[in-house]
Amino acid sequence: MVRILGGFQTDFARNWTREGKHIVAPMKEAGQGALAATRLDAADIDTIHVGNFAAELYSMQGHLGAMALEIDPKFRGKPTGRHEAACASGGISILAATAEIEAGRYKTALVLGIEQMKTVNAAQGGDYLGTASWYEREAKGKDFPFPRLFGQLGAEYVRRFDIPMEDYMDYQAYLAALMYKNARHNPNAQTREWAMDQAQARGEDKFNMRISPEIKLSDCSQVTDGAVGVVLASDEYAAEYARRHGISLDSIPSILGWGHTTAPIQLSDKLAESRDQEYVLPHARRAITSAYARAGIQGPGQLDAYEFHDCFTTTAYSSIDLVGLTKPGENQKAIEGGWLEMNGRLPLNPSGGLIGTGHPVGATGVRQLLDAAKLTTGQAGDYQVTRKNNKVLTVNIGGSGTTTVSFVVGKK
Repeated sequence: MVRILGGFQTDFARNWTREGKHIVAPMKEAGQGALAATRLDAADIDTIHVGNFAAELYSMQGHLGAMALEIDPKFRGKPTGRHEAACASGGISILAATAEIEAGRYKTALVLGIEQMKTVNAAQGGDYLGTASWYEREAKGKDFPFPRLFGQLGAEYVRRFDIPMEDYMDYQAYLAALMYKNARHNPNAQTREWAMDQAQARGEDKFNMRISPEIKLSDCSQVTDGAVGVVLASDEYAAEYARRHGISLDSIPSILGWGHTTAPIQLSDKLAESRDQEYVLPHARRAITSAYARAGIQGPGQLDAYEFHDCFTTTAYSSIDLVGLTKPGENQKAIEGGWLEMNGRLPLNPSGGLIGTGHPVGATGVRQLLDAAKLTTGQAGDYQVTRKNNKVLTVNIGGSGTTTVSFVVGKK
């Protein structure tokens, strides 16, 4: 079992480019913050893993594993690596670090997720994000390809389950407003000072323009600069760490289960493959149920919350059946019943998610893990949920539902 000793998140409202700072600056802040939060010295870290999507495009900087050595001189000579899986880059970096710890190669790992996205204008950034799809076939020459792709996911739910479009748009507006509301309680959320209620999210004007037939600006996650660091450790190291700091080993959360699947990269292939299946995104569903099985739980009734990859409200809507709250086609029951609220049956994204907290692409999976650890230990502050099971699910998705990494975090 791998333990989460703690971590640190930069303020996702910051614009590091406007501050004149290179991508190494948020990386250093996250790494040094994670060491301070866990009261560890850089010498205590055995290996470093960096999750990042496209620094070569946004920042003209590759080889980010080596850049991690700028965090502290004591990191020099340590093994490092960078991992890329589009928006699931953070989740993949966590998987790589846990595999090394479980194999007995190392006892501790620093995992860093990072993206600096505000180096270019919105159109150029949208084109860069298009490389997470099959660029030549799905994104080249198209404005904002991912809102269009994820709009098609919403259209598939409407078609397959015969949902009135006006109702579906109401559900999208509800989910957007919920994320903005939750984010107001998160001191590191990008939109914590913004206001967006359901009526505003449902409306359409120059401030909430329609990007695709199914997607408006309020349905989208944010363009974000940010970095997150977490320190992972073996059970053996965590036990010694607990003794050294006078805390109970049981107070340190664990990664109880994980799931990892990959679907065809083209959205049309995914949807065609799932036409006769129960779930619209069956591969994502399997990653989640794999995490449940490895954690020894049956489903959402044994969780306190879930942090899901709501890059758009269409994925937030799909999350309801994917995690098992309802059967596919009955997702509206969770919305209409208030099940996703902070005091509901299973709170969705207490942090504010990608829509509210922000989405620095390579950092999101690491941020989800850190927030899950906080939620299971009662350290989430104003966005803390009631702890009944001390378990939280995370779901990190790359591409148009292509790569899915899921974790169950908490205590046995």
